[in-house]
Amino acid sequence: MLQPLADRMRPKTFDDMVGQTHLFGENGIVRKMLEKGKLTNMIFSGPPGTGKTTAANIIAAHTDKQIYRLNATTASLSDIKKIAEETKSIFGSSGILLYLDEIQYFNKKQQQSLLEYLEDGRIVLIASTTENPYFCIYNALLSRSSVFEFKPVPAKECLIALRRGWDLLNREEGAQKEASDEVLTFLAERGGGDVRRSLGILENAFALCDAVLEKEFVASLLPSFTGNFDMAGDVHYDLLSCLQKSIRGSDVDAAMFYLAKILAGGDLLSACRRLLVIASEDVGQAYPLAPAIVYACVQSAKELGLPEAALPLSHAVALLATYPKSNAAYEAYAKASEDVLTGLGVEIPTHLQSPLFRGYRYPHSFPNHYVEQEYLPADLKGKKYYTFGTSKTEQMAKAYYDALRGNKG
Repeated sequence: MLQPLADRMRPKTFDDMVGQTHLFGENGIVRKMLEKGKLTNMIFSGPPGTGKTTAANIIAAHTDKQIYRLNATTASLSDIKKIAEETKSIFGSSGILLYLDEIQYFNKKQQQSLLEYLEDGRIVLIASTTENPYFCIYNALLSRSSVFEFKPVPAKECLIALRRGWDLLNREEGAQKEASDEVLTFLAERGGGDVRRSLGILENAFALCDAVLEKEFVASLLPSFTGNFDMAGDVHYDLLSCLQKSIRGSDVDAAMFYLAKILAGGDLLSACRRLLVIASEDVGQAYPLAPAIVYACVQSAKELGLPEAALPLSHAVALLATYPKSNAAYEAYAKASEDVLTGLGVEIPTHLQSPLFRGYRYPHSFPNHYVEQEYLPADLKGKKYYTFGTSKTEQMAKAYYDALRGNKG
C-alpha cells in the first residue's frame, strides 16, 4: 500500500524542513543544541502537520541512539517497559530515543512511569502534543524537559512543500501535469498552517485533475471547515480579538458569529484559551463564578472535540456576553504590578513575615473576623489599587468591605 504523499516526501534534514525556522533554521535553538552535542528531553507543542514527527526523526538521525515510536492513544505501560528492556541489548547499548506522540493521552501514572528511565539516562524522550503542555503534562516530566513551540507553517513556506510534492507526483507517475504557483498558494493559504493536510489535498487533486490544476477544482476539494481561516496569519488573531471585544461589548449575537467562524477553522484550542481569559479579564468580579463555569465548559469542549465542542463553548459565550462586566480586579493588579516594577514596597512589614515576629494580630480572634492593622509596606501605606465596580455583586461586596472598616462611602 502506497504511503501518503506527506510520508513519502518527509524531509531528511533540517534544511529541507518548511516552517519552524526559530527551532531548526540556521540559527534555530534546537539545531544549535544538536550541533554542540547537546541532546535533552524535549516536549514539542503545536498544531498538527507542523513538523513535530519529522523533527524527531531528523534528531534521531543526528545521534547514535535507537529510535522507538509510540502513540499515547494506543500505548500502555508495558510498551514503555518493553522499550526500556532494549537498553540491555546491543541495539540499545548507546541509549534509546523514544518519540511519544499525543502524550496528553497518557494519564499521570503513565507519565510518571517515564521518570525512572529519564533519570538514569536510558531513554531520551521527545514527546509531542497538540495541547498546552503546561496543562496536560505532569510537572515532574516538564521539569526534566525543554519545551519547544511549533507554529502553524506560513503559506509561503507551505508553498515550497506543495511544489516539491507536485514535482514528486509527476516523477512517480511519469506525467507532466501543471500547477501554477498561484493555485498552489491558494491551497497553501487554506491549509491552516497544516502541511500534512495540504499535501493530502494536493495528492487527491493530482490524481483527479486533467493536464492543468485549476483553482476552482482545488476549492471543490477543500474541507468545508477550512474556509479562509489562516492560523498562520493575522486573520487568526483578528477573529480572537473580535470575539473578545464582542463579549466585552455585551453583543451576544456578534460573539456567537465569531465563535462559529473560529471553530469553522478548526481552532478549538485558541477559542478555549481566549474564553478563559475573558471570564477573568472582562466579567471578573461582576460574576465571580464565571471563570469556574467557563473552565468547566472548556474542559467539556476538549473532551468532546469538534464539532460537539461547540455546545459547551456556545454556553460559555452566551454567559460571558450577557452577564455584567467588570475589569476591577485586572485594573487593580496592573496598578500593583506597576509599583512592583518601579521598585516600591521592597521592605514588607515585619509583623507579617513570620510567626517569630510579634505584633501580628490574628483577624479570626476578633469580632467579625476583622482587626485594623497595616498590611502594605511602609512606602505604600494608604495606597489604593482596587476600586469596586458598579455591578450588584461588587456593590454588595463593597458594602460589606466598608462596614468592616466603619466607612460610609
